Amino acid sequence: MELAYERRGAGPPLVLLHGIGHHWQAWEPVIDLLARSRDVIAVDFPGFGVSPPLPAGTPYTPETLANAIESFCAHIGVREPHVAGNSLGGYVALTLAARGVVRTATALSPAGFWLGAEPLLAHVLLRGLRGLARSLPPGRMDALARSPVGRAMSVGVIVARPSRMTPEAVIAGGVALRGAVGFDETLRSFHSVVPPGRPKVPITIAWGEHDRLLLRRQAVRAAKWSEQRVKLLRGCGHVPMSDDPELVSQVLLEGSSH
Repeated sequence: MELAYERRGAGPPLVLLHGIGHHWQAWEPVIDLLARSRDVIAVDFPGFGVSPPLPAGTPYTPETLANAIESFCAHIGVREPHVAGNSLGGYVALTLAARGVVRTATALSPAGFWLGAEPLLAHVLLRGLRGLARSLPPGRMDALARSPVGRAMSVGVIVARPSRMTPEAVIAGGVALRGAVGFDETLRSFHSVVPPGRPKVPITIAWGEHDRLLLRRQAVRAAKWSEQRVKLLRGCGHVPMSDDPELVSQVLLEGSSH
């Protein structure tokens, strides 16, 4: 499958998968750090960013998105890459690890380890972010992004340090969220998402210390599921790449060194 992507660096291939409503540029703070020793491929899921949607009649679920990433890797001639993902992308990375089609998988605050009302909380917050992005005229979005208070209001749910995001990144993220044709159906599918199957390859799971979307207690369940300790990303939120690029890149490099 043809998807939009950015490719930099040289070394073992490392495919980066973003969260719901986002785009490959979410990884921009860490790509060049990773590209010093990895062939980094940051990709837009189908129906997100500027990638085309899934074929008509194909439902949007983490499993079908995993199928699309498998197809994409085959299309560009990358076999058994390392893979890393955030949120939805983290779940997809673990799904690919369960299939045994990647070399390693690193998941940052992956979806799927929720209980009780936790998926409803994530649903409400994500719906709110989407509604904000769709309701703001371009001029107002630009003004919010360039104000420290506005940045905190618009991205404070997903990052711990909004001031570390550039206004341009906030604006581009809002545009991606507003235009994501796969958002609604993918979000609805979260209600039936449970932890993926047992991984067949080495995995690493890390969680933002200040994750407000997928609460930190979900890391405990992820640790039990994986039978290993989950790394804590201190000072980071749900989308940690801009909060601490050096820490996140270190975790991804270590995770993809097996």
